[in-house]
Amino acid sequence: MFYLLLFVSGIGAGFVNVLAGGGSMLTLPILSLMGLDLSVANGTNRVGILLQNVVSSINFHKNKVFKAKEAIFLAIPATIGAIFGTFTVLNINKDILEKIVGIIFLFMSFFILYKPKVWEEGKKVKKNYLISFFVFFIVGFYGGFIQAGVGFFLIASLVFVEGNDIIKTNALKVFIVLCYTSFSFIIFLTNGKVDILKGIILATGTMVGAKIGTKATLKSGAKFVRIVVFIMIIISATKYLIY
Repeated sequence: MFYLLLFVSGIGAGFVNVLAGGGSMLTLPILSLMGLDLSVANGTNRVGILLQNVVSSINFHKNKVFKAKEAIFLAIPATIGAIFGTFTVLNINKDILEKIVGIIFLFMSFFILYKPKVWEEGKKVKKNYLISFFVFFIVGFYGGFIQAGVGFFLIASLVFVEGNDIIKTNALKVFIVLCYTSFSFIIFLTNGKVDILKGIILATGTMVGAKIGTKATLKSGAKFVRIVVFIMIIISATKYLIY
């Protein structure tokens, strides 16, 4: 039953991760219930994240939602940050960070309601490559450190720093996560922090969910995606602040 539950939670995680983020809130508790300590659950969870973003990136690129050159430029600092974050997470307590993140998510949800057109249509920004590098390094560090909720920080950065609409933002987000997760996963794996069997079962579910989520993103439009992002941010903030 636990393996079936893990597969089903993977489908749900793959779906919401493509549209918004926060899917790890579904999978990490299941992995913990199956007897994995937090660091191994964190590492095992990366198997599903890695493969779901392979599926989504291929589909978004086929539909010409993003350009590879732009995505790679943003993925480089995020990947460097994730490598540092992954080494850090192996030796640090994350409780205080989660409370801070919960508060940040609540502020973020306010801006989604207050400035809906910015999220749905993007905005004109004067791009600064140095600022972009720094911002995505920090977001990548958080992604390597804890992963859960990193999609929301990527979405905010891609909208407000890069000026993208929510559809293109989601496409770039999954590619960036794919790139840095590849390195994070290797670090977890070489440190013995991955349960391969559970990771494969989880990944099978996340790939199915990612396929569904990608189609929903392309067909449903920016308003639907923004609403899903708002809901998941509120749920994530509540989880971090209460538990």
